[in-house]
Amino acid sequence: MRVLSWILLSFSLLYSSAIQLSQKDALYVAKKVWQNEGAGKDKYLVWWNKGEDFASVGIGHFIWFPKGHTERFREVFPLYVAFMEKKKERLPSWLNTRTSFPWKTKTEFFKAKKEKTRQYMELFNFLKQTMPQQAEFMAVRLSNALPEMLETVSNKTHKTLIEKRFNEVLYYKDGSVNKRGLYVLLDYTNFKGEGTLKSERYKGEGWGLLQVLEYMDPKEKNKQKAFAMSAKKMLSRRIKNSPPSRGEERWRRGWNVRLDTYWK
Repeated sequence: MRVLSWILLSFSLLYSSAIQLSQKDALYVAKKVWQNEGAGKDKYLVWWNKGEDFASVGIGHFIWFPKGHTERFREVFPLYVAFMEKKKERLPSWLNTRTSFPWKTKTEFFKAKKEKTRQYMELFNFLKQTMPQQAEFMAVRLSNALPEMLETVSNKTHKTLIEKRFNEVLYYKDGSVNKRGLYVLLDYTNFKGEGTLKSERYKGEGWGLLQVLEYMDPKEKNKQKAFAMSAKKMLSRRIKNSPPSRGEERWRRGWNVRLDTYWK
């Protein structure tokens, strides 16, 4: 509960001037994101998922590559480190934006985790103690997502459509923040990215926030449901287009369960 209170405080401070959130709403968003990524358990703060070639760290399971690793997905953890450096927050002495994940293989990592080596514990404690900042980082990333998406869209009508749908998910008709809509956009941006990187494509087709907004059904009145249904289609397309060696079909059920929390 103390952890959630810290996250709650960061959300309240972040949105105090831009988006008015009650403490209850802020707690709702923070708790659901961490539940999605790590079941709210400390042991998942530093993790390496089955079938992936990179580690996932923090309450947002930010991607972090080991040295020499090349991957099409956006490496998010160095962005968080840069965010922390800008805030002049204290980091472990060995950690900076150029630091790779300290263990080259999954076997090496889990050995260090089991033995609770000095470097592992320094990383774990850093992540445990900076949960509010991680929540703030995710929210700042969302606030930057709309202008980033619009910058990649050349057609003026298309720009207007993306902005309209983003706002329909985030706000009620009276302009107040829809707490579920905030959760939907923040969680999906953290989960599958903004959709603006050309490298995050299979066969030229993406699956990020931008693509989900593009393919929302305009006839669906429940905008969070429309978003979830579109996201399922985008991730289904991703699975279909993915290299067979990645075996992404195994993730479909878990992804769909997560997306159902967006509206059910």
